[in-house]
Amino acid sequence: MNKQLAGYAPAPVAARMENHGNNILKVAMQTGNDLLARVGSMIAYEGFVQYEPNPPAVRQIARDWMTGEGAPLMKCSGDGLLYLADYGADVVVINLGGDAISVNGSNLLAFDASLQWGVERVKGLAKFAGQGLWNVKISGNGYVALTSRGKPIVVDCGRGEDETYVDPDALVAWSPNLKVKGKRSFRAGALVGRGSGEAYQMGFSGEGIVVVQPSEDSTDRLRIRG
Repeated sequence: MNKQLAGYAPAPVAARMENHGNNILKVAMQTGNDLLARVGSMIAYEGFVQYEPNPPAVRQIARDWMTGEGAPLMKCSGDGLLYLADYGADVVVINLGGDAISVNGSNLLAFDASLQWGVERVKGLAKFAGQGLWNVKISGNGYVALTSRGKPIVVDCGRGEDETYVDPDALVAWSPNLKVKGKRSFRAGALVGRGSGEAYQMGFSGEGIVVVQPSEDSTDRLRIRG
């Protein structure tokens, strides 16, 4: 291999899921240990890997996850190495270890098919915004990979008594046990020339974490109006 390119070669496999740089996910595939991944996220693979977009089990669980074409997930199975990415977004790998996490659908890259998961409406927002926000709750023992538009920050809500407020368009994931509520305010962007008008934030309280990305681009939010 060319010495100038050698530094970009993947490292030996050390875990089921791991980062290759900041923007690529590497998954060690094994027969019987299937993966659910975002449709269109595969950029390369080694070995024998098969794909089934939007399989029946996914359609049944995600019947409320309406995107016009159903849940944007594919089942991956086989043996080898699978590489996933999402248009250069940062990739964050989490080993749940029996815990649970609630993830914005647009920030979900991949997770072990053996995990328990479902699509649910976030409570406490409708009366503030006249809308619902649908997220994916995942729990059990296994790996989850998230994406973030830039390096995320993880806020520990249990460090103090004050609530943590987040712009919904910057929200990536949070601990499902946190209490959530909405709050109306004026856009901070009105002070720096990014627009004006009324906006709302999501408030979190309790013991747990909130993952926030530096981008507030709402064009790819998975959100159901109603």
